[in-house]
Amino acid sequence: MARMSRSLPADDAEGMSYLDRLPRRVALVYLPLAVFVFVLLFPFYWMAITAVKPNAQLTDYENYSPFWVVQPTLEHIRYLWTTTYPAWLWNTIIISVGSTFLSIVASVMAAYAIERVRFKGSRTTGLAIFLAYLVPPSILFIPLAAMVFRLGIYDTKLALVLSYPTFLIPFCTWLLMGYFRSIPYELEECALVDGASRLQILFKVLLPLSVPGLISAGIFAFTLSWNEFIYALTFIQSSENKTISVGVLTELVRSDVYEWGALMAGALIGSLPVVILYSFFVEHYVSSMTGAVKE
Repeated sequence: MARMSRSLPADDAEGMSYLDRLPRRVALVYLPLAVFVFVLLFPFYWMAITAVKPNAQLTDYENYSPFWVVQPTLEHIRYLWTTTYPAWLWNTIIISVGSTFLSIVASVMAAYAIERVRFKGSRTTGLAIFLAYLVPPSILFIPLAAMVFRLGIYDTKLALVLSYPTFLIPFCTWLLMGYFRSIPYELEECALVDGASRLQILFKVLLPLSVPGLISAGIFAFTLSWNEFIYALTFIQSSENKTISVGVLTELVRSDVYEWGALMAGALIGSLPVVILYSFFVEHYVSSMTGAVKE
């Protein structure tokens, strides 16, 4: 046994020895990684160069390269800020933050009740909540539209803030259920012995240990709210109440005239908040995928 244990490190070291040679490392690591990065980043590069291209260069491929820009201009970005684009941006922020907050609060309560209270039928309830996430939004928006009209909140930001949790809560609940499940039950039992209530255990024991899971669920909910299109197109009519995803498409495309520079500038600026959010919390997002507190 001692001889076998001494040979394990050598076996592990030999497992990656096939990458020692440069040709194999290029073929198996660098080349696939380069293709992957190119596929991911090329759309952002295309949006960036189109956003600063003069109109004369957008279609004149005989004199100008489509993959590069000569004499960049900020005309398209200035044009955006003279329209209702700032209002779209502000509406998107309010709707995304509001719907994310409501979804996280409801998901935390539901996930805690299902995973930690252990009532009869909790597993079935958790499965039913996750199955609700699989229902396409294109089917749900029809009954939701009737409710929005009946409540008198059509063409308001409140319509989207209350509609988005219908598809955010199921997945966030399922995600937090898995995270709460990885927290040792002994911590909760000790708190119960000390006389803590369920709410005190939730807010003082579980939630501080679940910060990566909460961040992961929050990023997921915020991203979906920010990029959602069907509900925003259906429940919002006036230009000043639209979100970025709808406003850029409906207001910058007039019949068969496409404002390509403004379209790309609007899409690029609209994607920056999500990119910044992921860049700040990527470590917490990754850690939430690997579990919580280990015994």
